[in-house]
Amino acid sequence: MRAIWTGALSFGLVNIPVRLYSASETRGGLKLDMLDKKDLSPIRYARISRKSGREVPWEQIVKGYEYAPGDYVVLTDEDYKKANVKMTRTVDIIDFAKESDIDPVYYEKPYFLEPEKGAFKAYALLREAIKRSKKVGIAKFVLRNREHIGVIRASGKVIVLEQLRYAEDLRSPEGLNLPAKEDSSKREIDMALHLIDQLTEGFNPKKFKDTYTDDLKAVIKKKSKGKVPRAKNAGKIKDVREEHDIMAILKKSLEKERARA
Repeated sequence: MRAIWTGALSFGLVNIPVRLYSASETRGGLKLDMLDKKDLSPIRYARISRKSGREVPWEQIVKGYEYAPGDYVVLTDEDYKKANVKMTRTVDIIDFAKESDIDPVYYEKPYFLEPEKGAFKAYALLREAIKRSKKVGIAKFVLRNREHIGVIRASGKVIVLEQLRYAEDLRSPEGLNLPAKEDSSKREIDMALHLIDQLTEGFNPKKFKDTYTDDLKAVIKKKSKGKVPRAKNAGKIKDVREEHDIMAILKKSLEKERARA
């Protein structure tokens, strides 16, 4: 893996030199190219100057902020650092909280923190202290020219930095047409709880795979041979709106799961 940031993990007056690595990547799926419908020739994206109409190469492109109509200030990597040197070099733990206090909707992207040479003891100390406290650190850091908030937690031997979304970045569900709590009877809820118990097995991420991509590849294979692919699982999906008795559906679901178990 390649480190995307180097700096320090700050815990009180303790500064632990660390390297930051992305802990996730998108795999699978199909890479689809944009084509001209007329002759299926590939489409490329060009960076065109609005003033001259000419294409501009990457090495001649800079980033700037429009502080007045038509007037820009160009920002360099050094300018980003000068804005606040400490924040660009530090993941600063400011307090601690119970992990259960954080709504999962705030989690955005995970990163691994690796100690630099000579920082192993301090790194291990913080990792074990976090484990025993059964809490997570709440941190502030700057990455890709923006300040973020994050969660510091221990996972096995590694300290993980979970980048969080700001509250202002989340949309409110206000305006959605949602059912009231009273719309479900106690009997229906009890039956749904039984079904949840039947389906409870614990989470094993290795159990899941992107099977849709395999299905899509099968369609591509048939089309490449000039065949017309058949639609898979094209039967009508029964949803609850078509059934008046939700209890009957829950009972059928329970019977199915009991038979499977």
